[in-house]
Amino acid sequence: MWFSNFVVIMITKEQVLQALSNVEEPDLKKDLVTLNMIENIRIDGNHVSFAVILTTPACPLKAVIENACRNAIQYFVSKEAVVQIDMTSKVTTQKNTGVPGVKNIIAVASGKGGVGKSTVAVNLALALAKSGAKVGLIDADIYGPSIPIMFGLEGARPKASQVDGKPRIEPIAKYGIKLLSIGFFTDPNQPVPWRGPMVSTAVKQLFNDADWGELDYLVVDLPPGTGDIHITVTQSFPVTGAVVVTTPQNVALADARKGIGMFMMNAINVPILGIVENMSYFTPAELPENKYYIFGQGGGQKLAQQLDVPFLGEIPLVKSISASGDAGTPIVLDDGIMANAFMEMAKKVAQQVAISNALAIDRTNENVVNI
Repeated sequence: MWFSNFVVIMITKEQVLQALSNVEEPDLKKDLVTLNMIENIRIDGNHVSFAVILTTPACPLKAVIENACRNAIQYFVSKEAVVQIDMTSKVTTQKNTGVPGVKNIIAVASGKGGVGKSTVAVNLALALAKSGAKVGLIDADIYGPSIPIMFGLEGARPKASQVDGKPRIEPIAKYGIKLLSIGFFTDPNQPVPWRGPMVSTAVKQLFNDADWGELDYLVVDLPPGTGDIHITVTQSFPVTGAVVVTTPQNVALADARKGIGMFMMNAINVPILGIVENMSYFTPAELPENKYYIFGQGGGQKLAQQLDVPFLGEIPLVKSISASGDAGTPIVLDDGIMANAFMEMAKKVAQQVAISNALAIDRTNENVVNI
């Protein structure tokens, strides 16, 4: 008969997995199948659908991975295949953070004050949430809490609740994230004359006595310097990694170097997720293409190269960033150029968290094998 030579090509699940085993996750340097990042394969004739489980919703390589998967199916399986890919995510974790439900703790630090550390911490947390992650933010700057101002929550007081018969603080929710600050519990017009033990106890309570629920990232805004609070946080809770904020000035870079050195000490040993250079250059609102490097140029990037740590990006010196913080509506909530700068920075932070978690898991598996 006329159709006797007609051949129907049946696509199988095994062919799809074999094809996708040729797609490498660019950061983790392993293929998607080995990393168990492929789920829900469905085949209907020449229609192929599956889900790719990324390590974070803020993955900066999402489009690259999706395109590579599509090409792999059409090259290794069939050029006639109609491919539908669900790009979803499941944020990774490497260990028990000590805070129930929290997958990763990200410390935001600086060697000195005045470099915009809190601005970076706030916009980082909001950018991660804007990408689809579940995020919390702790203001651990006991002596100068600024989170209440930057979220328009001056005078706010968290509620208390009972969880499993124990009293718990309910973090305040705003702009899609959960917040706690020592500023919610003190008089904003009075100083906080606390010494070491009192400070450590107060900081631990922000972690231990709060009902944080399920969080992908808990961002911690540390005070400037390298003091009691840094030691309390890093030795009491397994911190996934630290983001260090600096400006291009030599004096700020010198202090940032000391801050990074503290995290690298054997007694602390917190991975450095990267360096953010804040106030990198001035850009006039009426001349958005112009850049004036009034504090120096490239200092943060050079420091990152010298210490062999990631450089997470430059944040310009623009009045709207500080003005939006003072108004209680951080700049990343907008959709302009400045918001994009923080979104790109947040994607790189999430990327480094995923890499750090993968490396830690590999080391753990190697140790188990050696035992």
